[in-house]
Amino acid sequence: MDGATQPSNLNIANALTLVRIVGVPFFGWLLLTHDGESIGFRVAAWVAFALLMITDRIDGDLARKYDLVTDFGKLADPIADKALTGMAFVGLSIIFSDESYGWLFWTITIVVLVREWGITVMRFFIKKYGVMPASQGGKIKTALQALAIGGFVLPFEIWNNPLTDLLLFVSWVAMAAAVAVTVVTGVMYVRDARVIRREAKAAAHP
Repeated sequence: MDGATQPSNLNIANALTLVRIVGVPFFGWLLLTHDGESIGFRVAAWVAFALLMITDRIDGDLARKYDLVTDFGKLADPIADKALTGMAFVGLSIIFSDESYGWLFWTITIVVLVREWGITVMRFFIKKYGVMPASQGGKIKTALQALAIGGFVLPFEIWNNPLTDLLLFVSWVAMAAAVAVTVVTGVMYVRDARVIRREAKAAAHP
C-alpha cells in the first residue's frame, strides 16, 4: 500500500482513542473524591472506567472493519490503555494505603507501571525500525487488568457483606493473574523489539 492510500489519522477510531485519554482525569477525580470513601462516587468511577474501556474495543473493531488502522493509532491506543489503567492503579493504591494490604497494592502498582511505561518508551525507540502493535497476549493482559481494576473500583470493602467479600476475593485472583500476564508479556515485547531491530538492520545492510 503506498502513501496515497494510507488512511487519515483523522478518523473515528483515533477519535475514540483520544476520548479515552481525555477521560482519564475525570475518572481519577470520581475515584478519589472524598478519599475514595463515597459509595456513589466509587460506583460512578466504575461506570466511567467501564465506558472508557469499552471504547478500546470499539475503536479497534472500527479500525479493522473500515481499514482505519494507522501508525498513530497503533501507538496511541496502548498509551490510552496505560494512562487509564495507570490512573486506576495509582488511585486504588492511594485509597487502600491504610489497609493491611496497602503495601501489596503499591508493590503491584509499581511493577505494573514500570512494565507498562517501560514498554511504551521502548515502542518509541523501536519506531524507527518498525511499529510494534499490541499482541494477543497484550490484549489478554488488558482484559485481566480491566476485570481486576473493576472489582476494586467498586466499593466492595465498604459494603462489607459475604457476597462482596467473595467478589473482593475474585478481584484479588484476577489481579494476581493480571500481574503475571503483565510481566510475561513485557518480556515477550522486549524479545519482539529485539527481533524487529535486528531484522531492520539486516535489511538495511544485506
